[in-house]
Amino acid sequence: MKNPDLNNKLAPFVLFGSITIALVLVGVARYSGYKDQIESSGQVVASCDLRFEDRPSGVVDVYSQGDGRLLGRFERGDGSFVRGILRSMTRERRSRDLGSEAPFRLARYSDGALTIRDEATGRQIYLDAFGTTNADVFKRLLSASRAES
Repeated sequence: MKNPDLNNKLAPFVLFGSITIALVLVGVARYSGYKDQIESSGQVVASCDLRFEDRPSGVVDVYSQGDGRLLGRFERGDGSFVRGILRSMTRERRSRDLGSEAPFRLARYSDGALTIRDEATGRQIYLDAFGTTNADVFKRLLSASRAES
């Protein structure tokens, strides 16, 4: 038969031990050069700099930073993945008190990887990690940026 008093006495030690092991593993990973982001092994084959405008009506417009062309418009309820990426990256800019002048660089690599990088913070997101459907939205923006105006 199990002793409930013994289990109650051991619980704090098990919890403390688990936390300690987790911290040691994170420390070892960081000091051994572990990177929490995937790195593309390819060369950039296409890229564009984007500017996003979040309208009071809930519409998100995506512009080419270079020539100011409208590349995409996402009405309220559309483009939730684009909105999520945008919110995540702008939240980081706000937390660092950075302005909105620097563009977001969308890039496709020779190995097929697709990334978006915040040129203000240096944060880069691998869009393929979120599935083909989500990455395709950004691929269309990249194609639109390369189309003749």
